[in-house]
Amino acid sequence: MMRNAVEALDRLAGGLGTAVLALAIMACWLIAGTAALFWVGLPLLPAVLSMTRAVADMERSRLSRWGEPVLSPYQTAIEHLSWQEALRAARRDPATWRDLRWLGLHATSGLGLGLLGIAFPIMAVRDLTFPLWYGMLPETETTSTLYLPIDSWTGVAGTALIGLAWPLLALTIGPGMATLQALPGRRLLAPHPSVDLSHRIAELTATRAGALQAHAAELRRIERSLHDGAQNRLVAVVVLVAAARRALDRDPATAGPALDRAQDAAETALSELRGVVRGILPPILQDRGLAGALTALASDCPVPCKVSVGELGVLPLSVETTAYFTVAEALTNVAKHSGAAHARVALRRRGRTLRVEIEDDGRGGAAERDGSGLTGIRRRVAAHDGVLTLTSPDGGPTRIEVELACVS
Repeated sequence: MMRNAVEALDRLAGGLGTAVLALAIMACWLIAGTAALFWVGLPLLPAVLSMTRAVADMERSRLSRWGEPVLSPYQTAIEHLSWQEALRAARRDPATWRDLRWLGLHATSGLGLGLLGIAFPIMAVRDLTFPLWYGMLPETETTSTLYLPIDSWTGVAGTALIGLAWPLLALTIGPGMATLQALPGRRLLAPHPSVDLSHRIAELTATRAGALQAHAAELRRIERSLHDGAQNRLVAVVVLVAAARRALDRDPATAGPALDRAQDAAETALSELRGVVRGILPPILQDRGLAGALTALASDCPVPCKVSVGELGVLPLSVETTAYFTVAEALTNVAKHSGAAHARVALRRRGRTLRVEIEDDGRGGAAERDGSGLTGIRRRVAAHDGVLTLTSPDGGPTRIEVELACVS
């Protein structure tokens, strides 16, 4: 319960920030709209509209960190259009009117809920510590947070008891307040159902094609590994055993070395088969879980790597596997190409989203190219409706952020 209350406070404080910006944008709309009545303010409207979209995108990003992603719904970018074209495009876009409705709601109810949410811990600290500094206040200012006059130590004790009620309210109604504050954004800032459906169909089509391509590439890799490695070793075992059998018939003393070579070949084939199996589904995930598997990866990495894993709960096996191979491929790239001195891997889960971060202090300049490991990572992530963000300026650092939906 305490963790939920702290998370709710964080959400309310973040919502308060975007609510203050929404209130400022509403003031800009009032000024520009009043000027537009006299035609002189019309060129100002696209600028205010761009600011509205920027604040709405901030709220979408904030909401996406605490639950289901909220996609950007805009059909046309207006930044590079003339003010007449921008106004026409905005008028045709249903997201414009949804943004304005959200702006009014969030600047009022969102602001009030955010202020009330952060007031709970402030009032708790004020009332609980009131007996410590009560005597230093002028008599005219000795009031509680509820503005009740205090003229005796009985009132002081009562104020301290009231201070215990504020954390209780934060624990009980704080999460509900955070959900209520986010409700207008989740309903109005998401794409219109008709727009979202077409976008989602296109997105799923591309994701399915990428997943099939990644699956075909994985099958080809497994086939090559079996054909070029284990199969050739097993053929060698058969040949060596046959040679040992003929030597046993002719001269039993010469059969020993042939059997030794056959045993070595069989052990090599077994080792390569184990490597192929680990490439399909690493047994270490079953044995030690995702946190243990990533710690093992980091310990085997030539570059010193620190692993930080938060509370993950129960994850679908496919998500664990994708996260494991993402980190494995990323650390391989760090060791081969980055020239880094240190690397860092961090995993944390928020709601139904698993966030994976891999960062190194190398030379940077990483780019996705056909056949590169980063392309393979993106295909794996896309197959789970995930999002991969690569940041790698020249000179470093390189940072890979992956978000995976934890839906069974």
